[in-house]
Amino acid sequence: MKFGNVLVTGGAGFLGSQLVKRLLPISKHIYIIDNLSTGNKKAIPSSDKITLYEDSITNGDILEEVLPKVEYIFHFACKNLVLSVESMDDDFNTNLYGGYLLLQKAQQYCPKLKKFIYASTTSIYSQASTLPTPESYYNIKLPYAASKFSMEHYCHVYSEMYQMPITILRFSNVYGPGQLSSNPYCGVVAKFFEAIDRNEPMIIYGNGKQTRDFTFVEDAMDAVIIAASSAKSINQIYNVGTGSETSVLDLAKAIQNVTNQENAALQFEPKRKVDVVERRCIQADKIKKELNWHCRHSLMEGLAKTYTWLHGGD
Repeated sequence: MKFGNVLVTGGAGFLGSQLVKRLLPISKHIYIIDNLSTGNKKAIPSSDKITLYEDSITNGDILEEVLPKVEYIFHFACKNLVLSVESMDDDFNTNLYGGYLLLQKAQQYCPKLKKFIYASTTSIYSQASTLPTPESYYNIKLPYAASKFSMEHYCHVYSEMYQMPITILRFSNVYGPGQLSSNPYCGVVAKFFEAIDRNEPMIIYGNGKQTRDFTFVEDAMDAVIIAASSAKSINQIYNVGTGSETSVLDLAKAIQNVTNQENAALQFEPKRKVDVVERRCIQADKIKKELNWHCRHSLMEGLAKTYTWLHGGD
């Protein structure tokens, strides 16, 4: 068994649950901590190799119980971008204090730790002046970016002071199977597919010319497994994305094409508080060169797989 015992925080969320599915056949036991504030219990596979703690990562007692048992920590629990502007206190408490507490308890109670993977975000780049954007750049504009970037700094501190084997992965607009539109804070891809299925207009905030670097979830999970397996990744930061820009309008057209609904309506709405990024295109050269990771799916291939999954396929 490749990974032994592992902890996945946020394991009932979109990325966390997909990681649990990927880890299940190559792990001895998976412990999940998730308070189900936005996660879905049904997203967790049914297995006697999985133990779910329905609680917050800010509960130190649970961390002290679980951490002595594990060798790998995958930290995916967080409050998301939209929620961060609604309650900055909650964002700070979960994303920064919760992450810091996990590092602190891991240093104290996880003597067998082989790798700590921190799921960060390309939201720390905001409206970047450098495109494609390298890992050395940052431009903090929103609470979510502030808490996630601050947690990265504590990762560096624990790497330096305690030699903890930490890897930071900055994910860019991940989409795909497992991302449910029933979660009101899900990404635009899931919302567009839901609108098509309901014969409702796809809602676009702003003019739709804003771009994102959409990353298929299977490719993102490849990056997690490779980073967790590689000694080269220790104390490193990697962008995880395609390195390509796609406008929201082009995404809508692609989904119209995949669903054979070329005449599906679009509805334009004013920008929200969180809509501060006009262009996003990340530089993925570092992870390709150092860890030999590559995106295996084009946008159309990823969207086609997502549509098949939404309609009951594998």
